[in-house]
Amino acid sequence: MAEQLGRALTRRQFVSSMGLTLAAIPVASAAAVAGMQSAASPAGAGAQPAARPMPKENKLGDPPGRRVGIAVVGLGNYALGQILPRIAQTQHLRLAAVVSGNRDKARTVADAYGLSAQNIYDYAGFEKLRDDKSVDAVYIILPPALHAEYTVRAAQIGKHVLCEKPMAPTSDDCRRMIDACARANRRLMIGYRVHWEPHNLEAIRLMRKGEIGQPLQIVGQHGTPADPSTPHGEWRIRRALSGGGSLWDVGIYSLNGARFLSGEEPVEVRASYRRPPGADIGGVVADVESGINWEARFPSGLVAVGTSAYDYTVNHMFVHGEKGSIALSPATSYQGNEIRIKTSAGEEKPKVGEADEQFLGMLDEFALAVRENREPRTSGREGLRDVQIMELIYEAARTGRAVAVPPAA
Repeated sequence: MAEQLGRALTRRQFVSSMGLTLAAIPVASAAAVAGMQSAASPAGAGAQPAARPMPKENKLGDPPGRRVGIAVVGLGNYALGQILPRIAQTQHLRLAAVVSGNRDKARTVADAYGLSAQNIYDYAGFEKLRDDKSVDAVYIILPPALHAEYTVRAAQIGKHVLCEKPMAPTSDDCRRMIDACARANRRLMIGYRVHWEPHNLEAIRLMRKGEIGQPLQIVGQHGTPADPSTPHGEWRIRRALSGGGSLWDVGIYSLNGARFLSGEEPVEVRASYRRPPGADIGGVVADVESGINWEARFPSGLVAVGTSAYDYTVNHMFVHGEKGSIALSPATSYQGNEIRIKTSAGEEKPKVGEADEQFLGMLDEFALAVRENREPRTSGREGLRDVQIMELIYEAARTGRAVAVPPAA
């Protein structure tokens, strides 16, 4: 009996050290414990499964009938590799249809996710979604130059819109998207997944708490090689589809990151091209810039410095303050992001969350905004603001002069 008690105590100490409670783990009854006397008894003899109630936090999510049905428009790498697998893991969203110009690919995807032939649409027949009552919303994952067209078309047939960033090639296009959704009383959200990324959220919390004192400088570096021999690389170097170059595609992470990390809006920008439009990328002459450097000044005196590139890989955000610094490196990857905090007390590298949280948080926020008929956290206004500032960065690069940034509307 003393030996059994010692084992129970050891178990209790182990559970406690793991941050758990004994109520979370089935415990054998006294009779079952007594039955353990015989080493010859079969393992688990006399034990019974526990009939426990549903946890207060139901992790199963909504039943299918209550979930927001979404049609994914565009079946490229990002949709196939990141978004479609995560939709099945959300609490409030379900895949209802796919839209693609390639019928065979769409059929393969539909089969993999349990959709029927009636759930497959092409771009020419996009308006047929109007009559599909299983589809409440669309997720537009097309090249940026097509975002405005498909957002407006979706609003006109009564569908809510989640649209990838950057929102559109021009601020006028962004306003057209916002107006179309407002007229149709449909929700519009831009896919800024990093707003739910745990390490970035921790950086914001630390800054608001004053852990590094007054922020003095933010440095954002984002780059990814553009390979025109691949489908997803080919359209990126063509302004007619991309709307812009490395700034538009990956540099937006540094700009948006400087804005949400600081909680401020810039008042002035400066910029210069490192590799302007016309540079050779993978044997192809690109009509977008492949490298740009920019600087933004904020009301508090904070300065943000950003770089973007299509000829090398980089993914960092650094915040330097009066009392310390925060390093996000990688900062905005699909997985593997890390945060380091350095203060007078030393250096810390906390683990604050999992990679999937940024995708699941974004997708469920959109579903809840649709269900609750409210503005999502990253609405069309957020997308418009980035596009407005990037337009001014390009102006500064072309003219070589500092450009004032008007206040946000």
